[in-house]
Parts: sequence; C-alpha cells; structure tokens
Amino acid sequence: EPPEPKHFLKSFLGILRILQIVFGAGLWITIAANKYEGSIHFVLFVAVLFWLLTLALFFLTLLDKQDLVPLLGGDRWLATNLAHDVAATVLYLPAIGIMFYKRGQNSYCNLDVYPYRCLYKGYLTAAVFACLCCLAYLLSVMYGVYRKCRREQTVI
Repeated sequence: EPPEPKHFLKSFLGILRILQIVFGAGLWITIAANKYEGSIHFVLFVAVLFWLLTLALFFLTLLDKQDLVPLLGGDRWLATNLAHDVAATVLYLPAIGIMFYKRGQNSYCNLDVYPYRCLYKGYLTAAVFACLCCLAYLLSVMYGVYRKCRREQTVI
C-alpha cells in the first residue's frame, strides 16, 4: 500500500525538501533582485538548477510517482535522491565562497552615509541562504547514507 502524502510531509526528508525549496527560492530571488555579474551567474545557475530538481523530487515522492521515472525511479529512488543531494552539497560549497567573496568586495559601501546603491546586504543575504541550502542538502546526504547503510530501499 503506497504511503499517504502526509507521511512524506511529516518525514525528516519531507521537511528537509521543503526547507531546501524555501532556502533555494530565497537565494535565487535575492540574487535576481540585485545587480549581479561574473561568478554570481554560477551561483544563480546552481540555485535555480537544484531548486527545480528538488521541486521535481519533492512532488514525485509526495505523489508516490517515483516508479514512473525511467532508469532513476523504483528501487533506485533512494540512490537517485542521494546522488542529487551529494551534487547539490558539493556545488553549493563554491557558491557560498563566491557569495562571501562578493560580499567582502562590497563591504566598503556598507555605511549609512554612502549615497549609492550598495550590494553588500544583498550579497550577505544570498550568502546566508546559500549556507542554509548547503546545510539542508548535507543533512539529506547524511539521512540518505544512513538509510543506505541500513539497506533501506525507500526514502521514507
């Protein structure tokens, strides 16, 4: 019998997926709302890519439709989720570095008397969202590894 959607929503992974979606949206909206250039395009790419992939994983698991995914679904769903979370964690690490570097480059304008638009607070906010995303994906990795070590086949 398939699990009810509310079981996934209340599960550890379900809560983490919701946090990943919220933090990821916060990150890419913060970047998109501010002027950005250069290496921040990478951060935006990582944020949007994993936001969309996480949405897909979330809804496929919520609706219990992972068996419909060719090659990656069914018995491979836990491994698929784990690979996704590892990739997200690894790619969020340089994104965090970029955002903190850019924040540092703009620290000169973080004064009330500075008359022009200052990107410091936007970059700082984006850096915090990137850290929260990375932490949420890292927790998902640890959860997935724990389930794999226990020879589990499902994500919840």
